[in-house]
Amino acid sequence: MYIRIKADWLEKSKRETVIPLSKTTTIEELRKLVYDEIGVETNLQRFFYKGKELVDDHNLNDYSVLPNDVIILYKRSIIVQDIPKNSNKSHTEDVTEKNNQVNIEKFVHGTSEFYNVGDNVDIRLVETGAWYEAIIINILRKESEEVIENKLIFHVKSEEHVSVVPFEEKVELENIRPRSYYTYKIPDLKVGMRVLVNYNIDSPKSRGLWYDFEITEVGSIDVIGKLFFGHSCIDNCNIKFIQEVMRIEEPTKKDMKKEPEVYNNRKYPYNCDKCKDNKNKKCKYCGCRICAGKNDWDKIILCDECDQGHHLMCLKPPLQSVPEDDWYCPDCKTDDTEIVKAGERLKHSKKKEKMPSSVNDGKRDWGKGMACVGLTKRNDKVSKSHVGPIPGVEVGFCWKFRLGVAESGVHRPPVAGIHGQESDCAYSIVLSGGYEDDLDLGKEFYYTGSGGRDLSGNKRTSNQSFDQELTRTNKALALNCNAPLNDKKGAEAKDWKAGKPVRVVRSYKLAKHSKFAPEDGYRYDGIYKVVKYYPEKGKSGYIVWRYMLRRDDPAPAPWEPKAKKYEMIYPEGYLEFEEAKRRKEEQENKKTTTSKSPKKGLKRKPITSTLNDIFNKKKKLDEFKLDEEVEKAIEDDEVNIKLWQDCTTTVKDGKKAFLDKVEEIFKCIICIDLVYEPVTLKCGHNLCYKCLLHSLKHTEGSFCPHCRETLDKEQATSLKNNRLNKALNLLFPGYGSI
Repeated sequence: MYIRIKADWLEKSKRETVIPLSKTTTIEELRKLVYDEIGVETNLQRFFYKGKELVDDHNLNDYSVLPNDVIILYKRSIIVQDIPKNSNKSHTEDVTEKNNQVNIEKFVHGTSEFYNVGDNVDIRLVETGAWYEAIIINILRKESEEVIENKLIFHVKSEEHVSVVPFEEKVELENIRPRSYYTYKIPDLKVGMRVLVNYNIDSPKSRGLWYDFEITEVGSIDVIGKLFFGHSCIDNCNIKFIQEVMRIEEPTKKDMKKEPEVYNNRKYPYNCDKCKDNKNKKCKYCGCRICAGKNDWDKIILCDECDQGHHLMCLKPPLQSVPEDDWYCPDCKTDDTEIVKAGERLKHSKKKEKMPSSVNDGKRDWGKGMACVGLTKRNDKVSKSHVGPIPGVEVGFCWKFRLGVAESGVHRPPVAGIHGQESDCAYSIVLSGGYEDDLDLGKEFYYTGSGGRDLSGNKRTSNQSFDQELTRTNKALALNCNAPLNDKKGAEAKDWKAGKPVRVVRSYKLAKHSKFAPEDGYRYDGIYKVVKYYPEKGKSGYIVWRYMLRRDDPAPAPWEPKAKKYEMIYPEGYLEFEEAKRRKEEQENKKTTTSKSPKKGLKRKPITSTLNDIFNKKKKLDEFKLDEEVEKAIEDDEVNIKLWQDCTTTVKDGKKAFLDKVEEIFKCIICIDLVYEPVTLKCGHNLCYKCLLHSLKHTEGSFCPHCRETLDKEQATSLKNNRLNKALNLLFPGYGSI
């Protein structure tokens, strides 16, 4: 395994360093390795990875560090703040002195020409711009100002039916007026009238709040006009509740004012859809979250996260008063003990405590190779239980490590030889020569099932010690055969081609027993079908289940002359890591050759020549050209010609680079995947057809999710790009049939 240490503050040659290590390498050991590489003292090193500071007494596995990940290195420094001289005043004294200099305005009782305490009024709240029914409970003015009507402050309280929780507000003269009580009859409504109406801005067909409204059009069942909320307005609003249109009352002097005998309560939207604002019904959604009561509103505190109410006395422990700072309920409050602060140790993870590296005290360093490093990406184009070829993966693709095979989706388990479910079938297998009964004939091979070995003690392999059974993955592979399941004698398919396909990967480890294995890495050899399966006594003397598989793939087998050759697929950063390791070994060899004679009888090729062979071979294989059929399909897709030009610039870097670029360019912004049944909008953006339908269904407006350009729903859903669909199906075989 290898990681990158990045330190931008160092000189250019040391800013990014590749370091070989193990997942079990401790942070103390990492500090020593970094000191050996770039010379930064261990006590000055601060490591940061994914927002966490790496501290001693942990290893890299505790922080889930993956190969080629970047760890940021900062240099520890001590900052001393200078204390100003002659500063004898404390902070509190300084604040008190400043507060004393501020003139605090006092309010006294005031009188109004139009209103008395206890009058029924309508008030407009600045937050919503709507009018609410209220009662004046006090009239105030500033002590330093004269008695002027425009300077008065009206302290009001909402009526009980307006809100579940009555509210009090202090409003100015422009936001208060006599309460509306007269309801117009529909024939009395005329164009140009300014009235009070009920309207829901977010959902016009539902009940909303009360706003000022200017009528511009009156029909038999429609009243259309301009809606005012605060200092803003909305044109062409169609009022639903035309039977509730009310007259706006103008303020008159107190000696001339005549109030009606009865005020009819106006209707408002429910604050709580659960209990319909029933004050006699307990409700945890609008009342106390604990006791569901709606009493003692002045003793209910709202959570600053979920906005749910809680009685002070219902909390455990109960609160005596409402805290001045932010308050969070027990469900929303984050436990401070779970937070890992800078420089603190990680909390114990139950999952990692059960890992062999934590349970076993063996000396074996299990985390040094590439088999246990963990997946860095996944293939999301198909599901885990996908049967058949993987779109974008062609016969002959070869990965350096088993990890790459799992990441591509061809064979997902990083260790197991069979991937499948006994309730479904097998999806893929790996031929690696792990069983002595395996026999590889190229287009046909005999495969031995799993099991029959004691793997306790975290063993990966062992000798056969008991009989195999047709269960789990063995049963899954048998279900691929086009014959009734028989767990006693096995079965043979009469029409073997009608069986379910199995993806087959051959490993370089098979080279000792087969001439069809790759020289290095793991190669995808296409689709095979199970012809028959049966139990027999193996070379170990125990019963094993054997499967005969036969190739059924239109593409040529990788060992055939006409088969396409592809470059080896390495993990990201692997070749750079090998190059850095080579340079380091060269420097060490130069030091040793001056004092010692060179060793004789090298068992392996020098690293320099090996890397050169890799780069030269990669360069030859990278000479990739598009097929004529693909080029024709790309040319036909005229609406995306600029996007295809960006893609074709990567052809010189090989087929994999080209396909990766196509996936990046033609990615749906909604599902974040390669567009399926693509739709090309007039703005030039590409989306999946189903994703576009889902977007238009769940949004009020019709617009492009990329650029927000307005769309015609019917026209947008009819813009399927069959030419783009054809090009993608040629580049990713099988993608159109998913």
